[in-house]
Amino acid sequence: MSKHKPKIKIARAYDPPETEDGCRVLVDRLWPRGVKKEDLKLDDWLKELAPSDTLRKWFDHDVEKWDEFRERYRKELDSSSEAIASLLETAAQQPIVLLYAAKDEAHNNAVVLKEFLEQRLR
Repeated sequence: MSKHKPKIKIARAYDPPETEDGCRVLVDRLWPRGVKKEDLKLDDWLKELAPSDTLRKWFDHDVEKWDEFRERYRKELDSSSEAIASLLETAAQQPIVLLYAAKDEAHNNAVVLKEFLEQRLR
């Protein structure tokens, strides 16, 4: 077992990669507009961990719906146990960066997913 203390960060898909990023995982269902695949320096694209289309469209980045979105999205994540387990296994080995495209850095699915993963690691 690795002695690596799991480190999970989030970053916009439009931000340049950093050398200490580790495993870079896109966690959006849709590819970031205007970004070339080679520019993203991606290790994985876990669409199944993104909010469902129904939830994503309902939320529509409306901050008023944030608390309800977090609750609904966490329920969806509860049913993604295989993908979550795989991501947690990776986090035990190396740092992970969850990439997202939303403009709002405080209210997006990567923020909720990071909290969800960190709770599982405790």
